[in-house]
Amino acid sequence: MTPFASTLLAWFDHHGRHDLPWQHPRDAYRVWLSEIMLQQTQVVTVIPYFQRFVSQLPTLPDLAAADEDTVLALWSGLGYYRRARFLHRAAQVCVEKHGGELPRDFDALAALPGIGRSTAGAVLAQAYGLRFPILDGNVKRVLTRYHGIAGHPSERDVEKQLWLHAAAHTPGERTADYTQAIMDLGATVCVRTRPLCAMCPMRSDCVAHRDNLTAQLPTPKPGKAIPTRNTTMLILRDTDGRVLLQRRGAQGVWSGLWSLPEADGTDGAWREAQRHARIDDAQALTPFMHVFSHYRLQIQPLLFDGATPAHAIADNADLRWCTLAELPSLGLPAPVRSLLTALPEPTAL
Repeated sequence: MTPFASTLLAWFDHHGRHDLPWQHPRDAYRVWLSEIMLQQTQVVTVIPYFQRFVSQLPTLPDLAAADEDTVLALWSGLGYYRRARFLHRAAQVCVEKHGGELPRDFDALAALPGIGRSTAGAVLAQAYGLRFPILDGNVKRVLTRYHGIAGHPSERDVEKQLWLHAAAHTPGERTADYTQAIMDLGATVCVRTRPLCAMCPMRSDCVAHRDNLTAQLPTPKPGKAIPTRNTTMLILRDTDGRVLLQRRGAQGVWSGLWSLPEADGTDGAWREAQRHARIDDAQALTPFMHVFSHYRLQIQPLLFDGATPAHAIADNADLRWCTLAELPSLGLPAPVRSLLTALPEPTAL
């Protein structure tokens, strides 16, 4: 075991996180689910979603057998919904090809939808104690600072160096604890801004700490302007309080989720609304902004109260009139769910 690993494990025994819900039990399904949820999402946010998910879908075969709406509804609010669809498909592949379990073979595991090298390593290391390195965002930050590696971690040469260091430091004993330890160090001590170097067990050998480079490493990605787009969301509500929902297509953001019909501007919204219902009036609700990783979406909600459905939609699987009570069972984008649950009372007729 390298000095890096032994020092880190000694710190972990006293300061690491030992009571995360996916650690008890620490089986492959729960580790995998947590790893997917934790991609670009903090632990404190993930915990309630994880607990709700496993309470309804406690095993991999349960996940494989669930319909997509159930999976997306459980995921709703976590964002990056492609993760949920990959998770669902990977579970189905495991049932079809691997006896309903995640394979212990690295290549077979990494070939599943949504599972790359680092996630596969995390599952094998934490669930089975196998010696495979990981390189998630927290680990990249720790190793970049410790070894003083300049350049953005996504650059091929930089990433190659980081993988070599990750493999060299990963011990053959207590691999599961080490994997959790290096993630914990990055998440709680070697944080992105204002790292807590005085509390870090690695500070005496850390290049960034020695050379006062913690604010410069990891090297930031060159910034670029984030554009703003505009849309009008149509809230068609009939006299029974049902709202018309539309399933989004396979491409773009929120793909496959139930959302509201959209249009460009008020005139476009009226034309789109008249395709689905007979309407008399519209009420502009408070506009709001939703920020994605690559652009901002300025949303103007337009409420059409007392709408009369223009025709039956039974033959269109991508349209449905829903009551508020039905919303929890559907996968909806978080801002759309919030918008619908905060609607004003229907206008008296």
